[in-house]
Amino acid sequence: MQIIKAEKSRLSEVDFNNLEFGANFTDHMFIADFKNGEWNNSRIVPYAPLVMSPGAKVLHYGQSVFEGMKAYKDSKNQAWLFRPEENQKRLNLSAERLDMPALPADIFNSGLEELLKLDSEWIPTQEGKALYIRPFIFASEETIVASSSTEYKFMILMSPVGQYFTQDVKLKIADKFSRAANGGVGFAKAAGNYASSFYPARLAKEEGFDQVIWTDDATHTLIEEAGVMNVFFRIGDKLITAPTSERILDGITRKSIIDVAKNMGIDVEVRTITVKEVVESGKDGSLKEAFGCGTAAIISPIYAIGYQQEIVEMSQKENRWSEKLKTELFNIQTKKGEDKFGWTKQVTVN
Repeated sequence: MQIIKAEKSRLSEVDFNNLEFGANFTDHMFIADFKNGEWNNSRIVPYAPLVMSPGAKVLHYGQSVFEGMKAYKDSKNQAWLFRPEENQKRLNLSAERLDMPALPADIFNSGLEELLKLDSEWIPTQEGKALYIRPFIFASEETIVASSSTEYKFMILMSPVGQYFTQDVKLKIADKFSRAANGGVGFAKAAGNYASSFYPARLAKEEGFDQVIWTDDATHTLIEEAGVMNVFFRIGDKLITAPTSERILDGITRKSIIDVAKNMGIDVEVRTITVKEVVESGKDGSLKEAFGCGTAAIISPIYAIGYQQEIVEMSQKENRWSEKLKTELFNIQTKKGEDKFGWTKQVTVN
């Protein structure tokens, strides 16, 4: 692997006490090329703009998939990743759906680890902060023929971040727009999934909401995801989340929360949940909590949900499961607590 180091670090230019999510990037980035049927030319170079043809297929046909990960530092200044093998597997699952080449695990792992070694000082040590990692693949072949590309780039960028949401959120249940449909790419982390969600999200924000709770495309009666997150509901003394499907992303944070919750003695149900059930449980007070979850947000509590002309609020104001689960998961990620599941992976950076 070729490594070209930056002449000067930009680390001193970043205010780690006031981090805007995803706005600052580390000194280096990883790149590998797919050409003539194989991945090659792995390299780490200083972070800089790309030179790319306006005919690159990604700009015309949207062949682009990505992942979201985080690196943490423990009290001994050691660096840790959280379930990186799951991100590598899901990246290839997404790539397969968009007819893109699989990325070998050794390229993913070696590129990520060498990048972290170079930019380890960018991993925040402040409480609640981490180094967000964005691996992605996009079509780079220079042609506008409507077909799969024959050339691709795999890249990894890294960005020190704070909390994605700084306070509890208010969400609107979608009754017109859909995030995904059966037979589509909803289960993949395809760039286009997010692009199509921005317009409905903007409309919701104009009505005073922070994001959208997505429903199924056929009937708009089934709860699926929350904005760019998976979603959980605490109804009575059960924690409920929808099962994954062709339409719902198999979130790594989601399945981690399921395991952590069960280990804490919480009754978890993975089942279909309807809009009617959420609204009615909100009215009768049995909807105690709701929260979104994902790599960026970890867990983001929802304080109110809107549906058509109704607004329901969560009845549990204190001693919330969401807070306990977030603390438990964050302690595993930062090695403050025991990792009973073997999820964390140390990266030697010193």
